[in-house]
Amino acid sequence: MQSSTLTHTLSFGLDILTGSGDDLHDGCLEARRIRNETNRLDKHGWDWSDIKSTVVDNADHVKNTSQLIVDKALGELDTYHDHKHDNWGRPYPYIDNLYPMVMNHGEGYRLFPDDENTVRFRITATNGTHVKGELRGSPDHFDRLQTAFTDDEWRVGTAEVVHKHGEWRLHVTVTHEHHRVASKHEAETIIGVDVNEDCIALAAMGPDGDVKDSVVFEYPSVKEQRHEFFTKRKRMQTAGQTGFESVVQTAERDYVHDCLHKVSRRVVEWVSQFERPVIVFEDLKDMRDSIDYGTRMNRRLHSLPFAKLQEFISYKTAWRGLPTDDVDPEYTSQRCPRTECQHTERANRHKKRFKCRECGFQDHADRKAAVCVVQEWVNEQYGNVPSLETLPRVKKVRRAASGAGGGPDSDGPSGSGVDRHGTSARPGMEAREEFKSVASAVPE
Repeated sequence: MQSSTLTHTLSFGLDILTGSGDDLHDGCLEARRIRNETNRLDKHGWDWSDIKSTVVDNADHVKNTSQLIVDKALGELDTYHDHKHDNWGRPYPYIDNLYPMVMNHGEGYRLFPDDENTVRFRITATNGTHVKGELRGSPDHFDRLQTAFTDDEWRVGTAEVVHKHGEWRLHVTVTHEHHRVASKHEAETIIGVDVNEDCIALAAMGPDGDVKDSVVFEYPSVKEQRHEFFTKRKRMQTAGQTGFESVVQTAERDYVHDCLHKVSRRVVEWVSQFERPVIVFEDLKDMRDSIDYGTRMNRRLHSLPFAKLQEFISYKTAWRGLPTDDVDPEYTSQRCPRTECQHTERANRHKKRFKCRECGFQDHADRKAAVCVVQEWVNEQYGNVPSLETLPRVKKVRRAASGAGGGPDSDGPSGSGVDRHGTSARPGMEAREEFKSVASAVPE
């Protein structure tokens, strides 16, 4: 086991009782000015320590809040300077959008838990201006916040005030200082993950190549809804309508975000059944550079939330103490998994079917890719490809919502069908699951 700090962000709506949203708006405007001023002074070659002291002294926030906002802006600049030789552009100044107010608990904001589902807040919007009220959110987030208040190993950290989905929200971080995550080198089960546009495939294998189980979680509605939103945006742009940015894009983002949370929870539940697992993803950092399938397809694939789904799965598994890792994904979708073959050719794969042109091995293409991810990881760790001749049947789990959007998620935004205490306002919106099996085969 290895110790590490684990931080989770909890999202709450704000029911304002004293003060107003205009006060929060003014605070975020001042945060925007601080951020833009930091960016401007860096562009003029100022030393960062001088930037921080000068900007903080002239800010209309409490000193600690101003320092945190400057730190956030300098973090953006640090990323820019690290990558500017790779043609990364300097961060754009915020002109129309607000910038989050970043605050420390006890200084820029305070939370006061009253009971299990009631937490009051006080936010210092600008110097001398306070906004008070009650938090609104899911029971899961309230439970985690209560734990952070009552457990000595947890602490409530920084928070950001943002205006999102037409309302003011508070994103609160809670941190476990000495969370323990298992070492990937002690893993007894390697879970290969292959993320696709409409499904995620997982294969659980031992270091010797023994296939313990596999599953394909399908989410075809995400692909269908994204195509529908794409068509709406094109039609609205053609008609000269500008509402697509605030309406269509927000609706698409919320829908996809909700679905990915549901899928990631199912993935973590499935992974947790195995002894000492490590979850292995494909390294996606160079994936977009290799996509070139024409203008329309490129735009669609570039916007896919592959990394977002991996991020959701990673932090959910980290909360359970499970490690993750990644491997180079090159040729994992084209290579035959049979140890004695390993033939690699693009023509081996056709849509969801994989058939090796050399040995005739057949399988579900995405499950097969997940197996190759495991083989790649084992080869990197131990210097050999685990022996494999055949694969068992793969179970496919399809999420099909009984209503548009599939119902609210506990981590989703307020207003998506969850009231202030997290009770579903649409009890009929429950997901159905359909199970199918696909056999792999290799000729005699």
